[in-house]
Amino acid sequence: MRTKATPVVVFDEALQHLVADMTATMYEANGIGLAATQVNVHQQIVVIDVSDNGSMPQVFINPAIKVLDEVLHEYEEGCLSVPGFHETVERPEHIEITAQDVSGETFTLIPDGLLAVCIQHEVDHLNGKLFVDYISSMKRTRIRKKLEKQHRQKA
Repeated sequence: MRTKATPVVVFDEALQHLVADMTATMYEANGIGLAATQVNVHQQIVVIDVSDNGSMPQVFINPAIKVLDEVLHEYEEGCLSVPGFHETVERPEHIEITAQDVSGETFTLIPDGLLAVCIQHEVDHLNGKLFVDYISSMKRTRIRKKLEKQHRQKA
């Protein structure tokens, strides 16, 4: 999870299959976003669907975020990679994202609200960061100990 993803340079059928598999995995896990690094593919690919009924998947390949407003807002975040934990994270509310779609076409969006938060969260994964990096070390330690305990109980 700490590996930095590399840019996608080949936009082919294999990429389309990967994006479809990632989207299915995200829905199966009841998530709203998934970065390729979370499925051990270290390429700059993110899938997101923040719609109420899971009907509007979005794909961001080689995403680049520009912060439009430095004012931070608090959001309750969770992560498929840190299941069962939610913490308050401060992030910019106003961003611009430039990315490519599965065909390699470049587009730019100015998202807000949940979509903006989700994009930043997933792009962090591509850069080797987790949402727990934004919380206090005490809270991180508590989460790590609980995850270790869960892992021991499953073994």
